[in-house]
Amino acid sequence: MSQIQAHEPRTAPLSEEQIRQYQEYGYLVLPQGCSADLIHAYNAHIHSIRSADPIPEWAFPRKRGQEFVSEEERFSVRLFNPHKHDGFSVQMLKLPVVRGALAQLMGDEAVGIQSMYFYKEPGSPGQAAHQDYYYIRNEPDTMIAAWIAMERVDEENGCLWVIPGSHKLGLLPHGAVKNVQEHEPWTKETENIDLSKELPVRLNKGDILFFHSLLIHSSTRNRSLDRWRRSYVCHYIRHDSVIEREDLKVKYRLD
Repeated sequence: MSQIQAHEPRTAPLSEEQIRQYQEYGYLVLPQGCSADLIHAYNAHIHSIRSADPIPEWAFPRKRGQEFVSEEERFSVRLFNPHKHDGFSVQMLKLPVVRGALAQLMGDEAVGIQSMYFYKEPGSPGQAAHQDYYYIRNEPDTMIAAWIAMERVDEENGCLWVIPGSHKLGLLPHGAVKNVQEHEPWTKETENIDLSKELPVRLNKGDILFFHSLLIHSSTRNRSLDRWRRSYVCHYIRHDSVIEREDLKVKYRLD
């Protein structure tokens, strides 16, 4: 197994109890893993990118190949892989507390492979129950998501829901989304699961949710009248894992 030589000391933010919780349930919350000041600065930075005229090509909010964008879509269509183009975004991908937590959970250094900034404005739908591994195959499977809450997240504005322990079930079949009133229709949905076992994950601004690639999770429609549910979500694998998807093969070191 190849090794990555760390240039700087690595933090170890997780307790043994938190690591056991992750292993048992497939997820854990690191309270206030990111400071409010940093969250505010990054939200403002992303807003400035999407407010630009013209919007940079890499940040253009296209939907299914469209060439034009409405004013509303500037702040509703997710920003995909900003870390590949933007210095602030790559530093958010490399947060020392995230690097340290991932190393504790993986037992070795992690590398970043994907980032997404979600807006989820009031009224917008969620994503049906699924497993991230279905979309991002990696071998051996070591992938973990770090989901940073960019503001308070709860049932009203469309928080994540998880089925604790479902990461132990392996990869399950995925099919067409059934409830298109609640969920985006273009995604896939894990089939033959008991959604009554889902639990909401409520997060405060700056909390970081770590979860396993096989954990079944979903989100609901944002039912608030004036609350957004912005988040910065990054995916990581152990440095020696291999990604199948060509668009995610570049590995970003976290040191």
